[in-house]
Amino acid sequence: MSLCSAILLGLYDAAKKHSVRDNAVPPVLLAAVVCAAILWCIGLFAGRTIPVLSGTFVDIAPLSWSTHFAIACKSAIVAASWTLAYFALRELPLSIAAPLRATGPIWTIALATTFLGERPAPLQWLGVLVVLAAFFRFSTIGKWEGIEFRRSRAVGWMIAATLVGALSGLYDKILLQRVGLRAAELQCWFSIDLVPMMLPGWWYWWRYDRVKRPFAWRRSIPLIAILLLIADYAYFTALEDPAAMVALVSPIRRVAVMVSLGIGWWHFGEANGRAKLLAAMALLVGIGMIAAGA
Repeated sequence: MSLCSAILLGLYDAAKKHSVRDNAVPPVLLAAVVCAAILWCIGLFAGRTIPVLSGTFVDIAPLSWSTHFAIACKSAIVAASWTLAYFALRELPLSIAAPLRATGPIWTIALATTFLGERPAPLQWLGVLVVLAAFFRFSTIGKWEGIEFRRSRAVGWMIAATLVGALSGLYDKILLQRVGLRAAELQCWFSIDLVPMMLPGWWYWWRYDRVKRPFAWRRSIPLIAILLLIADYAYFTALEDPAAMVALVSPIRRVAVMVSLGIGWWHFGEANGRAKLLAAMALLVGIGMIAAGA
C-alpha cells in the first residue's frame, strides 16, 4: 500500500507543478481542496443513504466533537505544509523540489524516535547519512541551474514544508493507532476541514494580489485532488496496521521522487537529468537502507 501511494504521489507532484507554474497559488490550493471535499461529501452522503454501501469505506460514522477537533488540527498542519510546498514548487524545477521533499524520512525518524519511542536500527541511521549526502548533491546541481540553496527562499519554503509534513506524518499515526480512527474517517473529515483552512490565503490573494498574480484554471487542478485521495487512502490504510512504523511507511512513499524526476525531465524539459537521476538513486538507496533496517 505504501508503494502504491508512492507512485500516485509522483503523478500528484506533476499535477501540482502543472497547476502552479506561472499561476496564483492560493486559488489553486483552494480549488484542489474543494474538489477533494466535494468528492468526499458525495461519498459521505451515499454511504449514509444507499443501503448497499453500508459497511463500505464511505460509510462514515458520526464522530465526537473532540475527535473532529483533533482532525481539524491535522488539517491545519497540512494546510501550512501545502501552502509552503506549493509556493516553493512554483519557483523550483520539479526535479529539484521533489527530492527536497523526499528528505522527509530524516525528520520523520527524528520525530518518531523522540515522541513515539521508536528506535531506528544502525542501518537506518546509515541510511540517514546517505540521504543527507544525496541532499547536498542536489544542492550542487541546483547551483548549476542558478539555485543557491542557502539563499533561495523557495528552497527554504520547501524545507519548512517538509518539516511540517513530518509533524503531520507523526500525528497520523497518533490519530489512527491511539485515537482509533479508521483511514476513511480521517481522510474524509480531514479533506473537508481543509477547505476553511485554505480560505484565509485565498482571501488575501483576492484582496491584495489577484491583479498582480492572476489565476488560470487548468485541467490538472482536479487531478491533484483525485490522485491525492487515492494515494492518501493507500497511505492511511498502511498506517492502520498496528505493526506499521512511521519510520518505514514514510520512506517507502518517497519512491515517488523517481516518478517526479522522470516527468520533470521528460515532460517539463528540465535540465541536468542524468546528474539528478544519479543523485535520486543515491537518495533511494538511503531510503532503502532506512526501510531495510526497520
